[in-house]
Order: sequence, then C-alpha cells, then structure tokens
Amino acid sequence: MSGEERAHDARDGLYDRLKAYEGKPAAIAGRGKDPVNLPMIRHWCEAMGDAHPAYRGPDAVAPPTMLQAWTMGGLSGHQDRSEAYGELLGLLDGAGYTSVVATDCEQEYLRPLRPGDEITFDAVVESVSPRKTTKLGTGHFVTTRMDVRAGGELAGTHRFRILKYAPAARPAKPAEAAKPVEAAKPVEAAKPVEAVERPRRPRPVVNRDNAGFWEGVSAHRLLIQRCAACGTLRFPWLPGCNDCGAGEWDTVEAGGEGTVHSYVVMHHPPFPAFDPPYAVGLIELAEGVRMISNVVGVPYDKVRIGMPVRLEFQRVDEELELPVFRAVEDGPAAGPGEGER
Repeated sequence: MSGEERAHDARDGLYDRLKAYEGKPAAIAGRGKDPVNLPMIRHWCEAMGDAHPAYRGPDAVAPPTMLQAWTMGGLSGHQDRSEAYGELLGLLDGAGYTSVVATDCEQEYLRPLRPGDEITFDAVVESVSPRKTTKLGTGHFVTTRMDVRAGGELAGTHRFRILKYAPAARPAKPAEAAKPVEAAKPVEAAKPVEAVERPRRPRPVVNRDNAGFWEGVSAHRLLIQRCAACGTLRFPWLPGCNDCGAGEWDTVEAGGEGTVHSYVVMHHPPFPAFDPPYAVGLIELAEGVRMISNVVGVPYDKVRIGMPVRLEFQRVDEELELPVFRAVEDGPAAGPGEGER
C-alpha cells in the first residue's frame, strides 16, 4: 500500500471498520440445493471435455474441481449469507466501492464427493486488504474461506477473493469545438500527426508444461499432446494424461480443419488492445480435441455453430503470433450453445 493510501485509510477510519469483520461468518449452516448427482457430473465433464472413467459408472465420484458447484446459489441467489457479510459489503458500497470483480480462488480437496452426498457448508471472512489501487480502480480485496462438508465430514475448502472497487476514471476525450470558417487566410502546410501507439495484447503465460505448444506456434504448427501410454490426444497441454494418468507423451500436428462447436460474441468489458464486438469460438478440431480461439474472416454476427473453419496464424504485433480460425463457408443455422456478452 502506498503512503497516500495509508494516509487515506487513517483519515476516514474505514479500514479499521472493515478489518473488524475478519473472522466473522460469511455463511452459516448453508446447504447445497441438490445432492451430488450424476447428471450434473455428466454435464460438467461434457463441458470441460473430461472423459476420465472415474466420473462415470456405478462407482463414480465427482471431479474435485466441482467443489464450488454444489454450494452455488444459482439464479435465485444465496439464502445462507450472514448478516455480518451483508454489512461488510454494505460498508464498502457506502464508501463508493460499488463495483465487484472476482480475482482468484484456491481449493483443497480432502475426500471425494459421490452421488447422493448431501452438502453443507460454512464460510468465514478470512481477510480484508488495505486500500489498493489497480488498473480497474481503487478498493479493497475481500477473501472468504468456505468449509464444504459431506455427511458432516469435511470434504474440502474453497477460498474465494473479490475486489470491491470504485472504477478508475476514464481519460476524457478532447472536445471537438466547432470553429467558424475564416476566409482570406493563407493555407498552412499540414502538420504531421503523431501516431498513437496501440496497446499490446496480453502476453500468454508460458511455462514448462506448455512451452512446447508455443514453440510449435512460432513455427506455424499447432501441436496436440498424445499420451505415450494410451494414445489419447489432449488439449490444452497438461503434465499428465486425464484418461490413464501417465506422464509420458509426444505430439501430433493438427491438420488445421475444424468446426465451431460453440461461441460467444464479446461486447463487454472493453480492453484497449481489442476491438469489440468479436467472436470467440470453441473450435472442435478434426483430431477430436477442442480449443478456444478467435473466429475471423466473417462478421461476428455471421458466426454459426457447425461452421467449418481453417487454422491460420495471425501476427498481432511485432512479438506475438497467435493461432486463429478462419471461416471457410457459411455453416448451418444457429443452434444451442451460442451467446453474447
């Protein structure tokens, strides 16, 4: 926290009031709206492309990363939130921090969840940060920790962090005041206009697990991992096989043909390096794996589920080249799975 932010907190006493909520309950005696069940597990696995046999059949368990799914409030909202948590959020709203964005979550798994398990949970306000300034705006990070139980036994913990903030002011655009035309003045030579540098796209996170993929992209090759033990193809790149757990693998090069399995049209939020609206597609490659990328070559409102696409590599700046998919012809009428933001 900067010296200015510390001084601000000290002046209004807000942080002391926020800090007093640490350790207070955020949810009390919450109950999952549904028991752990196979239909939800199946829908999750289909959406994630996870075909692990542990999530099917009479002895199925739920994917560990579904931990939060069994505690979510759905469209009807949360009925278990504590009065203290409501007061904390109200205090932040009253101080002008009315916007909210989820920033990260951490989960710990202690036992597998099985169909039929009844889920209960409690949550606590674990911490409230000092006043922070981010690119989004200025506010406070609020972290809650939820203990998730099945049949009274602790099954996992879910730590969730949000930023309650006041949006940063956007730079004002210079007003273009109308000026009267003045006659009989000599015409001046046009002055060169200084080019405005376009913001750069965010850089991909390259690590030891996916470095081979980005090396392939730099050589204009779309590489898919293949398990050396069972031959299963997988994408995105992972350190081990979801099907058999083996850690050895090699790669195959995608031929480049695919279809739009689903897509969204991004309108909001605007990012400086992007020009909304644009289509982001979940592309099913001919090899059977799916990947997310932009659909180009047609207007965003002409993208359709089932539309054939072809891989190409698009240079977005002097350092970054990305795989995208160009529509090659009109596909069938739109179907379920599309959406707009």
